[in-house]
Amino acid sequence: MKKLVLVVVDAMHPGVLRKAIDSGAAPTFGALAERADLIEDMVSSFPSVTPVCCSEMLTGVGPGKHGVMGMNWFHRLERRYIEYGSSFEATRTFGLFRAMYDLVYNMNLEHLSWEAETVFERLGDEGVRTAGTPFLIYRGRRRHKLGLEGLAKRAAAAANFRHAVWGPDEFFYGDLYASRPTGCGPSFTRPGARDEYSACVGEELVREGAYDFMLFSLPDNDFHSHRFGPGETTDSIAKADASFARIVEAGGGIDAFLKDHAVILTADHAQSDVEHGLPLADSLSKDWQVLQPNEDRPEDAEIAVSPTSRAGAVYLLNPGEGHAKAHGRVRTKLRDMDGVDLVAWLAASDGTPVSRDGVGLDLAADPDLRAVVARNGHELSFRPGGPLRDERGARWMAEGEPEALDADVTSGWFADAEYPDGLSRLWSALTAPHAGDVMISATEGHECIDWGGVSHAGGGSHGGLNREDSLAPLLMVGCGPKDPGKRKWSLRDVSPVVLEHFGVGRKRGFG
Repeated sequence: MKKLVLVVVDAMHPGVLRKAIDSGAAPTFGALAERADLIEDMVSSFPSVTPVCCSEMLTGVGPGKHGVMGMNWFHRLERRYIEYGSSFEATRTFGLFRAMYDLVYNMNLEHLSWEAETVFERLGDEGVRTAGTPFLIYRGRRRHKLGLEGLAKRAAAAANFRHAVWGPDEFFYGDLYASRPTGCGPSFTRPGARDEYSACVGEELVREGAYDFMLFSLPDNDFHSHRFGPGETTDSIAKADASFARIVEAGGGIDAFLKDHAVILTADHAQSDVEHGLPLADSLSKDWQVLQPNEDRPEDAEIAVSPTSRAGAVYLLNPGEGHAKAHGRVRTKLRDMDGVDLVAWLAASDGTPVSRDGVGLDLAADPDLRAVVARNGHELSFRPGGPLRDERGARWMAEGEPEALDADVTSGWFADAEYPDGLSRLWSALTAPHAGDVMISATEGHECIDWGGVSHAGGGSHGGLNREDSLAPLLMVGCGPKDPGKRKWSLRDVSPVVLEHFGVGRKRGFG
């Protein structure tokens, strides 16, 4: 059985990848494309931001089951915001140590559901040797101690970075954890230098033959796309290609490498151009008392607002008899807000909005529970099961106006090209344990201003339900089905391809 390398280039737009290959800027990726069809419409998560997408890629399930909700979300039980690093300014607003603790430890060891097992865990249980260069989702079966020494170690301890974690057999997480000495240095902490760190570590792992499965993460393209826009990422994709070429050369060149390895090349999401910041929290604070970061009296707040790039969520903090009325006021405000494309929420069978006063949501208690999406004066309600079939084979019961998702319904088929896989993605997001009472996707060209006062106006961003944010490339050499172009692909399909390559069956109940 061949080894398998999963190459993930953060925020790689499929059209720009095609351009880079055709122009010769990405010759190693081009060599893969010569051997397999490049799929350019694999659908990402919603919100289409990296923590959610990485979780879906490695567990094979959406946020409704894996539980990670965005770059920023509100934890109802802890009564606080979770901030994973939307920007340096947002991280500083919430507190550097608190945000980094959530990112490094809590995302994997608390927020990611333990019922949604990762590829590293599934393969580790079967004795498959696993490895990973720095990636947000790393949970595996091997325990790793903090690897710092001297002053750096004392500084980490002061920030409460002192715990061991569970990861793949060969685990590298920048300055904090390394399962073996590599001499690659601490460059992972510097944006724009992270591909170099992954390439250096990857070369060592290939030379040592230290894995059966390796996740090879190349994150710098996301930083470049945020800064300059997705159309200006040919150079950063070329850099990712050169980093992948280094591990290929360490394996003897492309022919020798592919003799011993299967390869999956993909991305977690794409990006779209951003021209305007959307002041979601500030706009809502004119009518409600919005929970502020590190609020001394959180019990006084009426709503919590979580901007997560080109998506966002609003949480009603005092549900009660007036919940339906307050919910309606929030929805109306959002629907009239410049920069908000669509608004979505959960409703009972009688249309009453669901009160999310805890993290649990018993879907079995109300089998007629439905999601509602509103856009441009149109509303559509839907739930799983029924006569309507979408392009990926899922069945739905839907009532209302498909124009809410710019969809075409013909002969029992629901086609939603502008919001690909929109029903499944919205349903998974809205039924997630930490979902907001109301969720939004931003209008093209807009991004929510984060809690640090930052947006990527003038560059690019992602997070929305729309096509430009949501489609990613997929290229499989030596693994996957024989005719991958004959089916529709989603990010949640990557995990099963990896598991099936090693003869590990999908766990029942988590599809």
